[in-house]
Amino acid sequence: MMPKRFGKIIFRGPVLAGSWRLCGASLVAAGAVLAAVVGCGTPGSPPLQASTEHPEEFRLHEGDEVRISFPGAPSLDTTQHIRADGKITLALIGDVQAAGLRPAELEKKVAELCGPQLVSKQVSVSVISSAFPIYVSGAVLHPGKVMADRPITVLQAIMDAGGFNDSANLKAVVVVRQEGGKTRNYTVNVQAILTGKSNASFYLKPSDSVYVPEHWY
Repeated sequence: MMPKRFGKIIFRGPVLAGSWRLCGASLVAAGAVLAAVVGCGTPGSPPLQASTEHPEEFRLHEGDEVRISFPGAPSLDTTQHIRADGKITLALIGDVQAAGLRPAELEKKVAELCGPQLVSKQVSVSVISSAFPIYVSGAVLHPGKVMADRPITVLQAIMDAGGFNDSANLKAVVVVRQEGGKTRNYTVNVQAILTGKSNASFYLKPSDSVYVPEHWY
């Protein structure tokens, strides 16, 4: 199968659009916990409004498989999985932090660290595969874990979870994210996107939780 290219990111293998996996009773419980989190935010602190993040802002994370190429020294070329500690190991310099960096940033970092030992300081980083979990709950047809193998928006994650049901309140979809050791809630107006009133896209990050609330009549 020909690789699918997304900027400097290369994904190999079938796209999992429309696919989803259920995790049984544990996910039902997780959905209840998520609903409680969304409904019990810090008093007086409204959810943050969604900021947009372009697919080019894709950052590496643990589990990604990356190809590091040295055009001037092909014998050093290597393919590695980013470990749970967020690092990869290169022959010339040992461990290098990769998780959290954009592919271009990792290229620059490796070039700087390996530069003194290379005739040509050119380095290329490509993502061979990337899959990460997104958790979708609330007023969707198939709540559960969605495995994404490409940059994915809130709307796409909802569609991968079977779409929303008739009681869904798409004006106030909540994304729960862990950032800097803290839990942050972002509110996304998916209805405005569907009706063409907004062209902003909110891209999800690994382990984000998407909660689609119901209308309160």
